[in-house]
Amino acid sequence: MVRALLEDVRVADDPTDAPKLDTSVPQTARIWNYLLGGKDNFEVDRAVGDQIIASLPHFAEHARLSRQYLARAVRFLAGEAGVTQFLDIGTGLPTADNTHEVAQDTNPYAKIVYVDNDPLVLAHARALLTSTPEGQTAYIDADLHDPARILEQAGQTLDFDKPVALMLMGILGHVEDDAEAKRIVDTLLAAFPSGSYFAMYDGSDIDPDVREAARIWNISANPKYHLRSPERFAALFDGLELVEPGVTSVTRWRPDPEGKDAAEISQYCAVGRKP
Repeated sequence: MVRALLEDVRVADDPTDAPKLDTSVPQTARIWNYLLGGKDNFEVDRAVGDQIIASLPHFAEHARLSRQYLARAVRFLAGEAGVTQFLDIGTGLPTADNTHEVAQDTNPYAKIVYVDNDPLVLAHARALLTSTPEGQTAYIDADLHDPARILEQAGQTLDFDKPVALMLMGILGHVEDDAEAKRIVDTLLAAFPSGSYFAMYDGSDIDPDVREAARIWNISANPKYHLRSPERFAALFDGLELVEPGVTSVTRWRPDPEGKDAAEISQYCAVGRKP
């Protein structure tokens, strides 16, 4: 399902290759964009978002807290860990603190490859594909379930002889089967050398309100979303060295000083290093 690798600030010129935009069915990226306060969504997406917020009033805040974790993880990876290459799969619509912005703010030489297959995300590729003069940003229209093809295309931008940070933020919840999720992670990481990293977050099943929000989401939205326990999260990192504090709520992963007292939420995360 890989259609093209869009390098630098280029998008596909052939309109026949562009995926069709369906505004009648709620889509994950657009619902999440709405919850984050973005404007790239439609009435059907806002309706699902409003249903979720009605069930779980703090869900939009949870979305923002998860985004803040992403920024902290990228700053750690591009700074303390010294990683200069990022493969961000399921990037979603551009909001604040996109991976390339945070990484290149920390290290202007960073290279980022974004991967998504949502048509509205593709339509915003020009907004995503910005870069510092020293670095590089590229975009792949691809399917998460085809990691071999993702690697084939990402290899045109990234050097797999050097460490890569694999980012799967809020995306593995769309893979119900744990074995399939682990296959995807392992296939991607197998292409990267020692010193590479895997960072992720997703919804956890420990909170009944979040389980209800997921139920509402799955009635209307596409694709479906499946919650995992912290133990199932940890299993996805088998074979990796977990970075402290390990598997934890997004609010408790190396919080900024002003966020140290934030309550735990049922969005769990971790960062692991390939030995």
